[in-house]
Amino acid sequence: MVKSSEFSKLSVKEITEKVSSLKSELFTKKFTKFTTGTDKPHVVKALKKDIARLLTAKNAKKK
Repeated sequence: MVKSSEFSKLSVKEITEKVSSLKSELFTKKFTKFTTGTDKPHVVKALKKDIARLLTAKNAKKK
């Protein structure tokens, strides 16, 4: 889990790239969770929260 202060230092382009990479990682984790089960189910929830934090920081920069 990454802190919001670290997100504020990134540019909008970097945030967009980070969001897309986290979304692909989230898809992989969800797919693994439903097919074989996971040993760390909390990772999916943490990824969703990181994506939300990034999108919030991105919207704040646009204003």
